[in-house]
Amino acid sequence: MRHASLDALIAFVEAAAQGSFSAAARKLGKSQSTVSEAIANLEIDLGVALFDRARQPPVPTEAGRALLGQARQVLGASERLARLAGQLAGGHEARLTLALSDTYQSETFETTLAELDRRYPDLEFECVMAEDADVVASVQRGRAQIGLLAAQPAYPPDLAWATLPDSSEIVLAAGRKHPLAKLRRVREQDLQAHRELRIKPYEHDGSGAPPGRCWSAPSYLMLLEMAVLGHGWTRMPRWLIDRFAPDALVELRAPGWPRRIAIDSIWSNQRPNGPAGAWLLQALRGEAD
Repeated sequence: MRHASLDALIAFVEAAAQGSFSAAARKLGKSQSTVSEAIANLEIDLGVALFDRARQPPVPTEAGRALLGQARQVLGASERLARLAGQLAGGHEARLTLALSDTYQSETFETTLAELDRRYPDLEFECVMAEDADVVASVQRGRAQIGLLAAQPAYPPDLAWATLPDSSEIVLAAGRKHPLAKLRRVREQDLQAHRELRIKPYEHDGSGAPPGRCWSAPSYLMLLEMAVLGHGWTRMPRWLIDRFAPDALVELRAPGWPRRIAIDSIWSNQRPNGPAGAWLLQALRGEAD
């Protein structure tokens, strides 16, 4: 069996959709004889009759009905191939990775992703969770094209950054049975008397860390689990507690808490983003059309 041509598959699908060879020919801007010949050659290639020509107009046979869905899938894949090739030739990226901190929460994020999907349906999009230095390292190394993280005091010179309109509320929290949860007001010396659960990115070498007993983890969800189990107190984005442990963790009342922190977007100034990445950055900053 020879491979079916795309033109023949198009003629087959249109003839079935339009209800006749002549209507398909008009739709395709071809002569009826051209459409009939294409379908006849396709039947030879496939080794089955696709239309019952004893009926007028011809109707798909049982085999024709069974193969029609497959023919549509082949044409759909061919269309996606051509569209993606055209986008890549025009400078569109094939893949976009976002390194995302749990400190980031936005009511419009889901809407932004839906619009990204609508604008770039063939884009391979990846979202990886990371914090602080891990977000920075991911973007520097090209593992991610864009990073979102709690605002840092400074960034390496090969990175560009912009502060987002969204901010995050960070609270002190501990499990309901933890001794700190029983205090009306928590002082600094109370915190120092108990274990801290602290974010420690993979990239952090431990230098500059404040003294004291602590357990650490590279993600807030791991810290949340530790806190729920009563292993210590932690600094935590409020939205994570509200979503995953509203009845298991208690917010600690301490001077200066809760705190709001700014969220930055970062990207490499050595590797410019393609159209999808550039649009996503604008959308995250509330600047997209």
